[in-house]
Amino acid sequence: MKKKLVVVLLSAAMCVAAFGGCGAKSDSSDSSSNKKTETSSKKEDQKAADAVAKKIDAIYVQERTDKTDEQCKAAKEAWDKLTDAQKELVEGDNADPDYFGRDTGDASQDDPLNGDDIGEKELLVVSFGTSFNASRAADIGGVEKALQAANPDWSVRRAFTAQIIINHVQARDGEKIDNVDQALDRAVKNGVKELVIQPTHLMHGAEYKELTEAVESYKDKFESVRIAEPLLGEVGSDATVINADKAAVAEAITAEAVKTAEYDSLDAAAADSTAFVFMGHGTSDEAKISYSQMQTQMETLGYKNVFIGTVEGEPEETSCESVIAKVKDAGYKNVILRPLMVVAGDHANNDMAGDDDDSWLSQFEASKNFDSVKTQIAGLGEIDAIQQLYAAHTKAAMDAQ
Repeated sequence: MKKKLVVVLLSAAMCVAAFGGCGAKSDSSDSSSNKKTETSSKKEDQKAADAVAKKIDAIYVQERTDKTDEQCKAAKEAWDKLTDAQKELVEGDNADPDYFGRDTGDASQDDPLNGDDIGEKELLVVSFGTSFNASRAADIGGVEKALQAANPDWSVRRAFTAQIIINHVQARDGEKIDNVDQALDRAVKNGVKELVIQPTHLMHGAEYKELTEAVESYKDKFESVRIAEPLLGEVGSDATVINADKAAVAEAITAEAVKTAEYDSLDAAAADSTAFVFMGHGTSDEAKISYSQMQTQMETLGYKNVFIGTVEGEPEETSCESVIAKVKDAGYKNVILRPLMVVAGDHANNDMAGDDDDSWLSQFEASKNFDSVKTQIAGLGEIDAIQQLYAAHTKAAMDAQ
Protein backbone atom coordinates (compact mmCIF):
# COMPACT_ATOMS: atom_id res chain seq x y z
CA MET A 1 0.00 0.00 0.00
CA LYS A 2 2.82 2.34 0.86
CA LYS A 3 4.46 1.70 -2.53
CA LYS A 4 1.19 2.39 -4.35
CA LEU A 5 0.79 5.63 -2.34
CA VAL A 6 4.29 6.77 -3.27
CA VAL A 7 3.65 6.00 -6.93
CA VAL A 8 0.39 7.94 -6.86
CA LEU A 9 2.03 10.94 -5.18
CA LEU A 10 4.92 10.93 -7.64
CA SER A 11 2.50 10.76 -10.55
CA ALA A 12 0.54 13.69 -9.16
CA ALA A 13 3.72 15.73 -8.70
CA MET A 14 4.78 15.03 -12.28
CA CYS A 15 1.38 16.14 -13.54
CA VAL A 16 1.56 19.35 -11.57
CA ALA A 17 5.06 20.01 -12.89
CA ALA A 18 3.90 19.27 -16.40
CA PHE A 19 0.96 21.63 -16.11
CA GLY A 20 3.23 24.23 -14.54
CA GLY A 21 5.63 23.93 -17.43
CA CYS A 22 2.85 24.31 -19.92
CA GLY A 23 1.63 27.37 -18.05
CA ALA A 24 5.07 28.99 -18.04
CA LYS A 25 5.44 28.42 -21.75
CA SER A 26 2.06 30.00 -22.36
CA ASP A 27 2.94 33.06 -20.22
CA SER A 28 6.19 33.53 -22.13
CA SER A 29 4.34 33.35 -25.41
CA ASP A 30 1.75 35.89 -24.25
CA SER A 31 4.48 38.27 -23.06
CA SER A 32 6.25 38.07 -26.42
CA SER A 33 2.98 38.68 -28.20
CA ASN A 34 2.23 41.68 -25.99
CA LYS A 35 5.65 43.17 -26.73
CA LYS A 36 5.10 42.78 -30.45
CA THR A 37 1.68 44.41 -30.15
CA GLU A 38 3.13 47.25 -28.09
CA THR A 39 5.95 47.80 -30.60
CA SER A 40 3.48 47.75 -33.46
CA SER A 41 1.27 50.24 -31.63
CA LYS A 42 4.20 52.62 -31.05
CA LYS A 43 5.11 52.47 -34.72
CA GLU A 44 1.53 53.26 -35.70
CA ASP A 45 1.42 56.16 -33.24
CA GLN A 46 4.64 57.60 -34.63
CA LYS A 47 3.42 57.12 -38.19
CA ALA A 48 0.24 59.05 -37.43
CA ALA A 49 2.21 61.81 -35.67
CA ASP A 50 4.69 62.07 -38.55
CA ALA A 51 1.84 62.47 -41.03
CA VAL A 52 0.52 65.45 -39.08
CA ALA A 53 4.01 66.94 -38.74
CA LYS A 54 4.35 66.80 -42.51
CA LYS A 55 1.05 68.66 -42.94
CA ILE A 56 2.15 71.34 -40.47
CA ASP A 57 5.49 71.79 -42.23
CA ALA A 58 3.59 72.21 -45.51
CA ILE A 59 1.82 75.34 -44.18
CA TYR A 60 4.80 76.66 -42.26
CA VAL A 61 5.78 78.70 -45.31
CA GLN A 62 5.97 82.37 -46.24
CA GLU A 63 4.14 82.08 -49.55
CA ARG A 64 0.39 81.71 -49.93
CA THR A 65 -0.83 79.46 -52.77
CA ASP A 66 -4.21 78.37 -54.10
CA LYS A 67 -3.86 75.26 -51.91
CA THR A 68 -3.24 77.07 -48.62
CA ASP A 69 -6.84 77.07 -47.36
CA GLU A 70 -7.20 73.37 -48.10
CA GLN A 71 -3.86 72.56 -46.46
CA CYS A 72 -4.67 74.52 -43.30
CA LYS A 73 -7.98 72.67 -42.95
CA ALA A 74 -6.39 69.27 -43.57
CA ALA A 75 -3.63 69.84 -41.00
CA LYS A 76 -6.09 70.72 -38.22
CA GLU A 77 -8.43 67.83 -39.05
CA ALA A 78 -5.52 65.39 -38.96
CA TRP A 79 -4.34 66.81 -35.62
CA ASP A 80 -7.81 66.48 -34.10
CA LYS A 81 -7.85 62.77 -34.96
CA LEU A 82 -4.68 62.06 -32.97
CA THR A 83 -4.78 60.70 -29.43
CA ASP A 84 -3.16 62.78 -26.69
CA ALA A 85 -0.19 60.41 -26.71
CA GLN A 86 0.20 60.73 -30.49
CA LYS A 87 0.09 64.54 -30.30
CA GLU A 88 3.14 64.51 -28.05
CA LEU A 89 5.07 62.68 -30.78
CA VAL A 90 4.53 65.35 -33.46
CA GLU A 91 7.90 66.66 -34.58
CA GLY A 92 9.01 67.97 -37.97
CA ASP A 93 11.23 70.65 -39.47
CA ASN A 94 8.99 73.27 -37.85
CA ALA A 95 6.17 71.18 -36.40
CA ASP A 96 5.80 70.40 -32.70
CA PRO A 97 2.95 69.68 -30.26
CA ASP A 98 2.62 73.39 -29.44
CA TYR A 99 1.64 74.33 -33.00
CA PHE A 100 -1.95 73.29 -32.34
CA GLY A 101 -1.74 72.36 -28.68
CA ARG A 102 -0.47 75.49 -26.95
CA ASP A 103 -3.05 77.70 -25.26
CA THR A 104 -2.36 81.30 -26.32
CA GLY A 105 -5.73 82.80 -25.43
CA ASP A 106 -9.20 83.04 -26.93
CA ALA A 107 -9.08 83.74 -30.69
CA SER A 108 -12.71 84.86 -30.65
CA GLN A 109 -11.64 87.99 -28.75
CA ASP A 110 -9.69 89.15 -31.81
CA ASP A 111 -11.14 90.95 -34.84
CA PRO A 112 -9.28 90.20 -38.10
CA LEU A 113 -10.73 93.38 -39.66
CA ASN A 114 -11.12 91.78 -43.07
CA GLY A 115 -14.62 92.97 -43.90
CA ASP A 116 -15.71 94.64 -47.11
CA ASP A 117 -17.86 97.80 -47.49
CA ILE A 118 -14.74 99.81 -46.77
CA GLY A 119 -15.79 103.06 -48.38
CA GLU A 120 -13.52 105.48 -50.19
CA LYS A 121 -11.04 106.07 -47.34
CA GLU A 122 -9.13 103.16 -45.84
CA LEU A 123 -6.50 103.05 -43.10
CA LEU A 124 -4.62 99.76 -43.49
CA VAL A 125 -2.69 98.73 -40.37
CA VAL A 126 0.14 96.39 -41.36
CA SER A 127 1.85 94.24 -38.74
CA PHE A 128 4.30 91.37 -38.77
CA GLY A 129 1.72 89.45 -36.74
CA THR A 130 1.59 86.92 -33.92
CA SER A 131 -0.08 83.55 -33.37
CA PHE A 132 -0.52 84.35 -29.66
CA ASN A 133 -4.23 85.14 -29.55
CA ALA A 134 -4.29 87.19 -26.36
CA SER A 135 -1.39 89.36 -27.51
CA ARG A 136 -2.87 89.80 -30.98
CA ALA A 137 -6.09 91.14 -29.47
CA ALA A 138 -4.42 93.34 -26.85
CA ASP A 139 -1.41 94.63 -28.75
CA ILE A 140 -2.18 94.72 -32.47
CA GLY A 141 -5.89 95.06 -31.77
CA GLY A 142 -5.12 97.81 -29.26
CA VAL A 143 -3.29 99.88 -31.87
CA GLU A 144 -6.00 99.27 -34.47
CA LYS A 145 -8.78 100.37 -32.10
CA ALA A 146 -6.85 103.49 -31.13
CA LEU A 147 -6.37 104.40 -34.80
CA GLN A 148 -10.06 103.83 -35.51
CA ALA A 149 -11.03 106.05 -32.58
CA ALA A 150 -8.70 108.79 -33.84
CA ASN A 151 -10.00 108.49 -37.41
CA PRO A 152 -13.75 107.73 -37.29
CA ASP A 153 -14.26 108.68 -40.96
CA TRP A 154 -11.81 106.04 -42.15
CA SER A 155 -12.27 102.28 -42.38
CA VAL A 156 -9.50 100.53 -40.44
CA ARG A 157 -8.42 97.20 -41.89
CA ARG A 158 -5.63 94.73 -41.02
CA ALA A 159 -2.84 92.97 -42.89
CA PHE A 160 0.03 90.78 -41.68
CA THR A 161 3.33 90.39 -43.48
CA ALA A 162 4.12 86.95 -42.01
CA GLN A 163 2.25 84.30 -44.01
CA ILE A 164 3.61 81.68 -41.61
CA ILE A 165 1.64 83.33 -38.81
CA ILE A 166 -1.44 83.86 -40.97
CA ASN A 167 -1.48 80.13 -41.79
CA HIS A 168 -0.95 79.17 -38.16
CA VAL A 169 -3.90 81.22 -36.92
CA GLN A 170 -6.12 80.06 -39.78
CA ALA A 171 -5.31 76.38 -39.31
CA ARG A 172 -5.58 76.37 -35.52
CA ASP A 173 -8.41 78.84 -34.90
CA GLY A 174 -10.20 79.25 -38.21
CA GLU A 175 -9.44 82.99 -38.20
CA LYS A 176 -8.53 84.38 -41.62
CA ILE A 177 -6.21 87.39 -41.71
CA ASP A 178 -5.29 89.14 -44.96
CA ASN A 179 -1.71 89.28 -46.13
CA VAL A 180 -0.63 92.56 -47.75
CA ASP A 181 -1.60 91.56 -51.30
CA GLN A 182 -4.99 90.29 -50.15
CA ALA A 183 -5.66 93.49 -48.23
CA LEU A 184 -4.66 95.68 -51.17
CA ASP A 185 -6.78 93.61 -53.56
CA ARG A 186 -9.69 94.00 -51.14
CA ALA A 187 -9.23 97.76 -51.13
CA VAL A 188 -9.19 97.88 -54.94
CA LYS A 189 -12.35 95.74 -55.23
CA ASN A 190 -14.12 97.94 -52.68
CA GLY A 191 -13.39 101.11 -54.62
CA VAL A 192 -11.07 102.75 -52.11
CA LYS A 193 -9.74 106.08 -53.38
CA GLU A 194 -7.58 107.27 -50.47
CA LEU A 195 -5.34 104.68 -48.84
CA VAL A 196 -3.13 105.36 -45.84
CA ILE A 197 -0.94 102.55 -44.52
CA GLN A 198 0.27 102.52 -40.93
CA PRO A 199 2.95 99.90 -40.22
CA THR A 200 3.25 98.78 -36.61
CA HIS A 201 6.88 97.86 -37.29
CA LEU A 202 9.47 99.25 -34.91
CA MET A 203 11.81 100.73 -37.52
CA HIS A 204 12.70 101.17 -41.18
CA GLY A 205 13.98 97.60 -41.34
CA ALA A 206 13.59 94.73 -43.80
CA GLU A 207 9.87 94.26 -43.09
CA TYR A 208 9.15 97.95 -43.68
CA LYS A 209 11.11 97.94 -46.92
CA GLU A 210 9.29 94.84 -48.18
CA LEU A 211 6.00 96.57 -47.42
CA THR A 212 6.88 99.66 -49.42
CA GLU A 213 7.94 97.47 -52.36
CA ALA A 214 4.65 95.56 -52.25
CA VAL A 215 2.62 98.77 -52.18
CA GLU A 216 4.52 100.27 -55.13
CA SER A 217 2.75 98.04 -57.68
CA TYR A 218 -0.67 99.14 -56.40
CA LYS A 219 -0.13 102.90 -56.36
CA ASP A 220 -1.83 103.56 -59.69
CA LYS A 221 -5.00 101.80 -58.46
CA PHE A 222 -5.82 104.55 -55.94
CA GLU A 223 -6.09 108.32 -56.12
CA SER A 224 -3.59 108.58 -53.28
CA VAL A 225 -1.45 106.16 -51.26
CA ARG A 226 0.62 107.21 -48.26
CA ILE A 227 2.74 105.11 -45.90
CA ALA A 228 3.19 106.43 -42.36
CA GLU A 229 6.35 106.24 -40.28
CA PRO A 230 7.13 103.16 -38.15
CA LEU A 231 7.27 103.56 -34.37
CA LEU A 232 10.85 104.84 -33.98
CA GLY A 233 10.74 107.17 -37.00
CA GLU A 234 13.75 107.81 -39.20
CA VAL A 235 16.83 105.67 -38.59
CA GLY A 236 19.69 108.17 -38.64
CA SER A 237 23.33 107.65 -39.54
CA ASP A 238 24.91 106.41 -36.30
CA ALA A 239 24.28 105.38 -32.71
CA THR A 240 24.19 108.97 -31.45
CA VAL A 241 21.23 110.00 -33.63
CA ILE A 242 18.02 110.22 -31.62
CA ASN A 243 14.72 111.94 -32.30
CA ALA A 244 11.38 112.87 -30.74
CA ASP A 245 9.88 109.48 -31.62
CA LYS A 246 12.62 107.55 -29.85
CA ALA A 247 12.35 109.84 -26.83
CA ALA A 248 8.58 109.31 -26.66
CA VAL A 249 8.97 105.52 -26.93
CA ALA A 250 11.74 105.44 -24.31
CA GLU A 251 9.66 107.43 -21.85
CA ALA A 252 6.48 105.43 -22.49
CA ILE A 253 7.94 101.93 -22.18
CA THR A 254 10.05 102.79 -19.14
CA ALA A 255 7.12 104.38 -17.33
CA GLU A 256 4.98 101.31 -18.03
CA ALA A 257 7.70 98.91 -16.83
CA VAL A 258 8.25 100.92 -13.64
CA LYS A 259 4.51 101.03 -12.97
CA THR A 260 4.12 97.28 -13.56
CA ALA A 261 7.00 96.60 -11.17
CA GLU A 262 5.13 98.73 -8.58
CA TYR A 263 7.85 101.32 -8.10
CA ASP A 264 6.97 104.98 -7.57
CA SER A 265 9.67 106.05 -10.02
CA LEU A 266 12.66 104.87 -11.99
CA ASP A 267 14.89 106.44 -9.35
CA ALA A 268 13.13 104.39 -6.68
CA ALA A 269 13.85 101.26 -8.70
CA ALA A 270 17.51 102.26 -9.01
CA ALA A 271 17.70 102.83 -5.26
CA ASP A 272 16.41 99.27 -4.87
CA SER A 273 19.26 98.12 -7.14
CA THR A 274 16.80 97.22 -9.93
CA ALA A 275 17.58 97.45 -13.63
CA PHE A 276 15.15 97.15 -16.55
CA VAL A 277 16.21 95.31 -19.70
CA PHE A 278 14.14 95.72 -22.87
CA MET A 279 14.66 92.87 -25.33
CA GLY A 280 14.07 93.62 -29.01
CA HIS A 281 14.29 91.23 -31.95
CA GLY A 282 17.47 92.47 -33.62
CA THR A 283 18.21 92.53 -37.33
CA SER A 284 21.05 92.25 -39.81
CA ASP A 285 19.51 95.14 -41.74
CA GLU A 286 21.29 98.49 -41.57
CA ALA A 287 18.37 99.72 -39.46
CA LYS A 288 19.82 97.72 -36.54
CA ILE A 289 21.50 100.95 -35.47
CA SER A 290 18.07 101.92 -34.12
CA TYR A 291 18.65 99.66 -31.10
CA SER A 292 21.92 101.40 -30.32
CA GLN A 293 20.16 104.73 -30.71
CA MET A 294 17.53 103.62 -28.21
CA GLN A 295 20.29 102.88 -25.70
CA THR A 296 21.69 106.35 -26.39
CA GLN A 297 18.22 107.78 -25.87
CA MET A 298 17.89 106.06 -22.50
CA GLU A 299 21.22 107.50 -21.40
CA THR A 300 20.30 110.97 -22.68
CA LEU A 301 17.13 110.86 -20.58
CA GLY A 302 19.22 109.92 -17.55
CA TYR A 303 17.81 106.39 -17.40
CA LYS A 304 21.02 104.80 -16.09
CA ASN A 305 19.32 101.57 -15.01
CA VAL A 306 17.65 100.86 -18.38
CA PHE A 307 19.33 98.62 -20.96
CA ILE A 308 18.51 97.59 -24.55
CA GLY A 309 19.17 94.09 -25.90
CA THR A 310 18.12 91.90 -28.84
CA VAL A 311 17.36 88.22 -29.38
CA GLU A 312 19.54 88.07 -32.48
CA GLY A 313 22.41 89.97 -30.88
CA GLU A 314 22.54 92.43 -33.77
CA PRO A 315 24.03 94.94 -33.12
CA GLU A 316 26.66 92.96 -31.18
CA GLU A 317 26.50 95.12 -28.06
CA THR A 318 22.85 94.12 -27.66
CA SER A 319 23.52 90.38 -27.27
CA CYS A 320 22.38 88.72 -24.06
CA GLU A 321 25.98 88.17 -22.91
CA SER A 322 26.83 91.83 -23.50
CA VAL A 323 23.75 93.09 -21.66
CA ILE A 324 24.41 90.77 -18.70
CA ALA A 325 27.92 92.19 -18.47
CA LYS A 326 26.64 95.79 -18.65
CA VAL A 327 24.07 95.28 -15.91
CA LYS A 328 26.60 93.48 -13.73
CA ASP A 329 29.25 96.17 -14.21
CA ALA A 330 26.69 98.84 -13.35
CA GLY A 331 26.18 97.11 -10.01
CA TYR A 332 22.48 96.28 -10.17
CA LYS A 333 21.38 93.15 -8.30
CA ASN A 334 17.77 92.84 -9.46
CA VAL A 335 16.71 92.58 -13.11
CA ILE A 336 13.34 92.95 -14.82
CA LEU A 337 13.11 91.73 -18.41
CA ARG A 338 10.47 93.13 -20.78
CA PRO A 339 10.03 92.85 -24.58
CA LEU A 340 10.84 95.78 -26.85
CA MET A 341 8.33 94.42 -29.35
CA VAL A 342 4.84 95.45 -30.40
CA VAL A 343 3.49 92.01 -29.41
CA ALA A 344 4.24 89.64 -26.55
CA GLY A 345 4.36 86.53 -28.70
CA ASP A 346 6.79 83.69 -29.22
CA HIS A 347 9.94 85.76 -28.60
CA ALA A 348 8.62 87.22 -25.36
CA ASN A 349 7.25 83.95 -24.01
CA ASN A 350 10.06 81.66 -25.16
CA ASP A 351 13.26 83.58 -26.01
CA MET A 352 12.85 85.98 -23.12
CA ALA A 353 10.85 84.18 -20.41
CA GLY A 354 11.09 80.51 -21.43
CA ASP A 355 12.42 77.58 -19.41
CA ASP A 356 15.10 76.56 -21.93
CA ASP A 357 18.74 77.16 -21.05
CA ASP A 358 19.15 79.72 -23.84
CA SER A 359 16.27 81.99 -22.80
CA TRP A 360 17.25 85.38 -21.44
CA LEU A 361 15.66 84.56 -18.10
CA SER A 362 17.71 81.37 -17.84
CA GLN A 363 20.94 83.05 -18.95
CA PHE A 364 20.58 85.93 -16.49
CA GLU A 365 19.89 83.45 -13.68
CA ALA A 366 22.73 81.15 -14.74
CA SER A 367 25.21 84.04 -14.58
CA LYS A 368 24.82 84.05 -10.76
CA ASN A 369 25.31 87.83 -10.85
CA PHE A 370 21.87 88.83 -9.65
CA ASP A 371 19.69 88.28 -6.60
CA SER A 372 16.50 88.17 -8.64
CA VAL A 373 15.47 88.08 -12.30
CA LYS A 374 11.82 88.68 -13.19
CA THR A 375 9.89 89.11 -16.43
CA GLN A 376 7.04 91.31 -17.63
CA ILE A 377 5.32 89.68 -20.59
CA ALA A 378 3.49 92.53 -22.34
CA GLY A 379 3.77 94.02 -25.81
CA LEU A 380 4.24 97.69 -26.64
CA GLY A 381 0.94 97.75 -28.50
CA GLU A 382 -1.18 97.77 -25.36
CA ILE A 383 0.49 100.90 -23.96
CA ASP A 384 -1.73 103.95 -24.52
CA ALA A 385 1.18 106.33 -25.16
CA ILE A 386 2.52 104.00 -27.87
CA GLN A 387 -0.93 103.80 -29.48
CA GLN A 388 -1.11 107.60 -29.53
CA LEU A 389 2.32 107.83 -31.13
CA TYR A 390 1.13 105.57 -33.95
CA ALA A 391 -1.95 107.80 -34.25
CA ALA A 392 0.29 110.85 -34.57
CA HIS A 393 2.27 109.16 -37.35
CA THR A 394 -0.97 108.29 -39.14
CA LYS A 395 -2.20 111.90 -38.90
CA ALA A 396 1.10 113.18 -40.27
CA ALA A 397 0.72 110.86 -43.29
CA MET A 398 -2.88 111.94 -43.84
CA ASP A 399 -1.92 115.59 -43.65
CA ALA A 400 0.99 115.19 -46.07
CA GLN A 401 0.47 116.47 -49.59
